[in-house]
Amino acid sequence: MATYYYVAASENFLTEEEPLAEVLTERRRNYAENSKEIDFWLVRRPSFLNAAELTKTTAAVPRPAAAVISTDRSFIDFMKLRLEFVLKGEFEAPSKAIPDPLASEG
Repeated sequence: MATYYYVAASENFLTEEEPLAEVLTERRRNYAENSKEIDFWLVRRPSFLNAAELTKTTAAVPRPAAAVISTDRSFIDFMKLRLEFVLKGEFEAPSKAIPDPLASEG
C-alpha cells in the first residue's frame, strides 16, 4: 500500500481556469531530463473522492471534479500553494475502499 497525496477542485477550475497543463508539462519535461519516473497524474472525475473514509472532507469539492494525484507530498504542497482554491488531502491505496487510486468515475 502506498500513500497518495492530492489536490482536488472542480474539473472546470483545474482544467480551464488555471494554467495547470503548463505546470504539468514543465514537470514532465523536468522528469524526462532527469530520467525520473512520473509520480503525478491529472485524473478527471476521480473515484477516490467517493470513498466513505474521505466523504466528510471531499464533499465540499464541486462535481464534476478533477484531481492532481502524486506520491510526492512536496509536489502536492507546491500545487496547493500555486492553485490556492483546492482541497488538499491524502489517502492510502490500493485498499478495499480505493482499489485503484487513479480510477475515474464512469
